Amino acid sequence: MKTRTTKLFVTLFTAVIAMGSYAQEKTTQAYWVHEDRIKPSMVMEYEKVSKELTEACKTNNIQTLAWISAQTDDLRYLFISPIDSLSDISKANQGFGTLRDKMGAEAFDKLFDDMDNCYTAHGDYVLVLDKSLSYMPGGITQTPEGQDYRRFVYLYTTPSGLGEMKEGMMAVKKMFEEKESKTNYRVYRSAFGSMDSFYMVAIAAEDGATYEMNRDANNKLLGPDAQAVFGKVMAHATEIKEVSGKMRPDLAYSPNN
Repeated sequence: MKTRTTKLFVTLFTAVIAMGSYAQEKTTQAYWVHEDRIKPSMVMEYEKVSKELTEACKTNNIQTLAWISAQTDDLRYLFISPIDSLSDISKANQGFGTLRDKMGAEAFDKLFDDMDNCYTAHGDYVLVLDKSLSYMPGGITQTPEGQDYRRFVYLYTTPSGLGEMKEGMMAVKKMFEEKESKTNYRVYRSAFGSMDSFYMVAIAAEDGATYEMNRDANNKLLGPDAQAVFGKVMAHATEIKEVSGKMRPDLAYSPNN
């Protein structure tokens, strides 16, 4: 999950004002996402090296790095860290410098060279969790206990369509509240680093079979009128992608304080 420090410094100056507005909104939380797209033949090697990196951070108790991890079925690995501004990314990258000093340059560089051999592509972007659109009556969390399975639904739209799609998603949330749905979800929107405009809906479950069972039960609960409500979102979608995945706590890192 290597990042390019030079690129980050260049982009910090162009987007820090926009990111500042996200930090000020009490209903949102920004996340720095590093995404690795892995060659099918290199998955085992990639996971081996990723675990070595996580263990190195733990051994050296790197304080300025922390992330949760997810894996999608299309072989993308996501490393997700909360940020208040883009400057937090720069601070986090200092942690890799600290790790290099503690590990030694040769061992550190080999670790990332080995990781480079596993990619088809990798990069960084920001997603913003919109709590006002998310439906989790018991409290919003990215990692509900015992529910590591994920279904990610990407709802693409045009830049001008984001506002109207948001209105549709507010109507969906209101319907879930009125029906007292048992299906929880979180909504993220695209932000800095993404060429596309989209909302992403993340739904957690114990496993894939439980997800399908819950979806059927929820559809029955919502009833036939739900189609018109969902239509308020679909009317502004240019493309919809649905991807399965799972959380990877074994690839996550949090420092010992």
